[in-house]
Amino acid sequence: MQIKLHIKVGDTVKVLSGESKGQEGKVLKIDRSKLRAIVGGVNMVKKHSKPSASDPQGGIIEKEAGLHISNLMVVVNGQATKIGRKENDKGNIVRYSKKSGEVIK
Repeated sequence: MQIKLHIKVGDTVKVLSGESKGQEGKVLKIDRSKLRAIVGGVNMVKKHSKPSASDPQGGIIEKEAGLHISNLMVVVNGQATKIGRKENDKGNIVRYSKKSGEVIK
């Protein structure tokens, strides 16, 4: 059984705590087993890479590291908001913003 999360790939999120607190970005990837998400341009780390056939130079690469999803909040219309679930008129369960009441895609 998959765990229901308040964020999905492609959502714009705001970081609530840690070194990247206050930054916003799009969710690129979610690791459901570790409950971590990779957000574009947030929580950048430097990784040392050995020279290889694909990268003959090697060197230091900056890339995004994972953040725990409890430290992320979905941004709707420029405001960070809690997410709820409700049934729409067609009988499907949809996510909605608890601040504005508007349905999220």
